[in-house]
Amino acid sequence: MSIAEVRNLPLREKFQILEVIWDDLSARMDEMSVSPAVRDVLDERIERIRTGSAEVHDWDSVKFSIGRP
Repeated sequence: MSIAEVRNLPLREKFQILEVIWDDLSARMDEMSVSPAVRDVLDERIERIRTGSAEVHDWDSVKFSIGRP
């Protein structure tokens, strides 16, 4: 499937593709390397979550809220 074809898909199908890609990436995390700069950003975000200064939302609630006031 080309990028142009993906752009023309309905939003629901785009989210389904996104979920499959995310699941695949998550399963292969040990194959990926992260630069020190990216690691610093991730560590900072993890710390913000740990201290409660950042909100965390599960993917299902985010999907449901998209496009809603």
